[in-house]
Amino acid sequence: QVQLVESGGGLVQPGGSLRLSCAVSGSIRDTESMAWYRQAPGQQRDFVARIVGSDTLYAPSVKGRFTISRNNAPNTMYLQMNSLKPEDTAVYYCKAEIGRFTYWGQGTQVTVSS
Repeated sequence: QVQLVESGGGLVQPGGSLRLSCAVSGSIRDTESMAWYRQAPGQQRDFVARIVGSDTLYAPSVKGRFTISRNNAPNTMYLQMNSLKPEDTAVYYCKAEIGRFTYWGQGTQVTVSS
């Protein structure tokens, strides 16, 4: 059974930085997609960033501020978030597509406030 566990969320002031991690229990190939999404209160879950192999894709709202990366040993994905804004406040979820299946983590709260 594959499980995804996010960590690294917290409270940060505007302009600050956080690094989120997503640990994958089980095997995932480098060619399989991993991504970050976020959901603010009362809003839909929105795409943030995706990584497949060395290819990355970002939502326009985070491009230039966030960086997605992954290590294969252990299977962990990261999201480095810089220049954080109050509108980045949300629960951040990681997603993995392994074979025919899609897996989600439980989410980690990020709050950007002074």
